[in-house]
Amino acid sequence: MHSVLTGFLPIWAVTALGWLGGRYRLLGDGAQHVLGRFAFTFAMPSLLFLTMSKSHVGDLATAGVGVFAASLVAVFAAGLALSRWVFHRRQADQAIGAMCAAYVNSANLGIPVAVHVLHDTSFIIAAALFQMLFITPLILVLIDLDTHRGTGDIWPRMLRLPFRNPVIAASAAGLVVAAFGKGDSLPGELTSPLQMLGGAAVPTALFALGMSLNARTRTTPEGRTERRLLVALKVAVQPALAYVLARYGVGLSGHALFAVVMCAGLPTAQNAFIFAAEYDLDTDLPRDTVLLSTLLSMASLSLIAYLLA
Repeated sequence: MHSVLTGFLPIWAVTALGWLGGRYRLLGDGAQHVLGRFAFTFAMPSLLFLTMSKSHVGDLATAGVGVFAASLVAVFAAGLALSRWVFHRRQADQAIGAMCAAYVNSANLGIPVAVHVLHDTSFIIAAALFQMLFITPLILVLIDLDTHRGTGDIWPRMLRLPFRNPVIAASAAGLVVAAFGKGDSLPGELTSPLQMLGGAAVPTALFALGMSLNARTRTTPEGRTERRLLVALKVAVQPALAYVLARYGVGLSGHALFAVVMCAGLPTAQNAFIFAAEYDLDTDLPRDTVLLSTLLSMASLSLIAYLLA
């Protein structure tokens, strides 16, 4: 238990330093974007390729991954219903609301948690693959059909999506290498620069995440109610549901149960804000949900570790 909580200390410390750097603009106005893109495009893919190249592909098809997927889909559906029938949002904004309620931050925060707390990235990679291969296309289809931005090539674009995402592409490449059993025989000329870049993944992602927490929130009373409900779904309901399904549905215990609940309890991914901005939708709700769920997750994830580690 002590080692698990100790694993959170560098995560929160580097995130806090990022917040300070952003608060006082120590690295300039564009630093958050540059650091985030560096981590997403180069550092994390390098780390994930090396990790997945030495993994066992069959380990990804587990009961724990199925439970995580079920809890995500259930909460996603709840968020979609809430946005549609309670707050009467248009279809595109319904998709963003559902994403805010269920889509976990498997990269900027998930990977650091997997490295320092779970000591294994295979589960978070499986979670990220499920999100990117199944949930992301669903979200984009719902948005695209509503905004009529499609040009007739929506399905080819959906099929190309995983390969345009460097995190997913690098993970998939690592799985191919692992499937052929070549992970331990890769040349040093390839692995050495990847190891250098991969070493920067966790601190860079956490620093950029901390900088993003300086965003100011502004919303209406109805918007605040919607935001609170979506944050509650993300931070409390989703990990609780994952626990019930994992513990009593498939009988998981120990580290396997811990990994499922921890990953389900990760805060809302920043992709929700990025998608909303890309399609000229309401960006206040996803920005506020990302901010609040990330702040609250510092307590909720620590509580999960305390109870289940």
